[in-house]
Amino acid sequence: MDAGHKFQVRKLEILDKSKGFIELLQQLTICDSVSDKDFEERFQEINSFGDDHLICVIEDDHSGKIIATGSVFIEKKFLRNCGKVGHIEDVVVDSAARGMQLGKKIIEFLTDHAHSMGCYKVILDCSLENKAFYEKCGYRQKEVQMVKYFV
Repeated sequence: MDAGHKFQVRKLEILDKSKGFIELLQQLTICDSVSDKDFEERFQEINSFGDDHLICVIEDDHSGKIIATGSVFIEKKFLRNCGKVGHIEDVVVDSAARGMQLGKKIIEFLTDHAHSMGCYKVILDCSLENKAFYEKCGYRQKEVQMVKYFV
């Protein structure tokens, strides 16, 4: 991939499944194949939340493949005068497209969206290997993440 590409961040579209969206998520974590029907149902469900749940992508304008993605959902709270918190999740850049600032573009897009929605903070979880990347994006470590899986 050359630097001559113009990589625009945009919202996920229904046709992005055929452009390698699920395969890209598989580079991040366990993500089984998703049927067209299941993809469409989940896409419509997420869309029904409007700006409270946004998935964005970057499409390579030459290959037509989705090469970066991330999502943010807005949690409504009673704290801080019924404030809102943005949660960034599922950020991944295709292994062949890393080092071109695409992850930074995704994070900036999602962070700006949360800010425009009135969030007083944005939070995310990351691996220790990715800590420096998120620090370059203006994030800092706070506390400790805990998890409990049910499967």
